[in-house]
Amino acid sequence: MSAVLPKRTREIQLASRPQGRPVQENFRLAETNLPELQDGQILVRNEFMSVDPYMRGRMNDAKSYSAPFRLDAALDGGAVGEVIASRSDAHKVGDVVVHQLGWREFSVVDAARTTPVPAGLAPSSAFLGALGMTGLTAYAGLLKVAEFKAGDVVFVSGAAGAVGSIVGQVAKAMGASKVIGSAGSPEKVARLLELGFDAAFDYHDGPVVKQLREAAGERGIDVYFDNVGGEHLEAALSVLTVGGRVAMCGAISQYNSTEPTAAPRNLAVAIGKQLTLRGFLVGGQRQHAAEFAGKMAGWLADGTVRYDETIVDGLENAPQAFIDLLDGANTGKMLVRLH
Repeated sequence: MSAVLPKRTREIQLASRPQGRPVQENFRLAETNLPELQDGQILVRNEFMSVDPYMRGRMNDAKSYSAPFRLDAALDGGAVGEVIASRSDAHKVGDVVVHQLGWREFSVVDAARTTPVPAGLAPSSAFLGALGMTGLTAYAGLLKVAEFKAGDVVFVSGAAGAVGSIVGQVAKAMGASKVIGSAGSPEKVARLLELGFDAAFDYHDGPVVKQLREAAGERGIDVYFDNVGGEHLEAALSVLTVGGRVAMCGAISQYNSTEPTAAPRNLAVAIGKQLTLRGFLVGGQRQHAAEFAGKMAGWLADGTVRYDETIVDGLENAPQAFIDLLDGANTGKMLVRLH
């Protein structure tokens, strides 16, 4: 006997646009009817959803690389779950897929807009993190954008986060001479050293530039993977060697700012040092996805790369998980378990 399929789903809607740091009142837990399945669509019972720093920008009503979230409508983002009904030849009931209609317990998704999860390779949650967009961001940002080469000294900010922790481990796997990470607590610093970083520091312990100089030594750094912006970027510009490269992935230190943030005050050093600063989006790196997937699967299988997850249970707790993410409460990937 087939199970009764859900007709409704709980979802998180954007109730109001945050001013500065988001608060609970900006979000609303609602229940809505699920649309009827059309040809080429599937119904997914979401197991995990991702909360990510970039979502903060989408909460503003501002033109950006990603369309703003609509008020009084469900948010969206990465999710992984099991197909429980299908009107697609590509998917059968029981398949597991990644899609972009998170922030709800059940999603009706166009099958063409999903990525199948291979059975047995890793837990499904990994396909939102180390084996998903997070891992691709780290891999492509380091190797393709920053043009990392063996022997480089690499500095990663936000290094205990989902992307940063993988950047450091990939750099080590590919022959970095030294990998340095910054993080926001003694526990995170200790975790980075466990993951194989050669040096790590807590940015609360003093000026970033002073701590980075001590960690890098006279050699300086060749590559900076920037997840933070602000003081970290300014420090890295000071310590980068001639011909150094910066992959600009995020600027989480500025996402809740209500005033314009001053650019790095020392940006002019990029001229004399002949630095390259390249911003990038993971969407522009999809051509490297197959190469990345093969490499990462091997690294995870042999223990070269390890990943952390911070898991919050319950859709109703997703807004707080997102707020906590922006406050640095996560180690590794921040996920919400829905079922």
